[in-house]
Amino acid sequence: MLVDIDPNVSATSIVSRVKQMSTNRIWKKHSEELKKSYWKENTFWSDGYFVCSTGNANMETIKKYIEEHG
Repeated sequence: MLVDIDPNVSATSIVSRVKQMSTNRIWKKHSEELKKSYWKENTFWSDGYFVCSTGNANMETIKKYIEEHG
């Protein structure tokens, strides 16, 4: 996932929000299937994540790289 955020915004806050929102949507859509494996709590993602800064790299170059090597 390529996200362009303001340097003053914490990457952790963005990752947390994306995980929260996607977990809620996934559970709403697939709750019956997920209950079979996640019986203790409504979780989906693991605790970890990886974030990498691209610095001043050209956004189009990065998008092209992701599309070709994704």
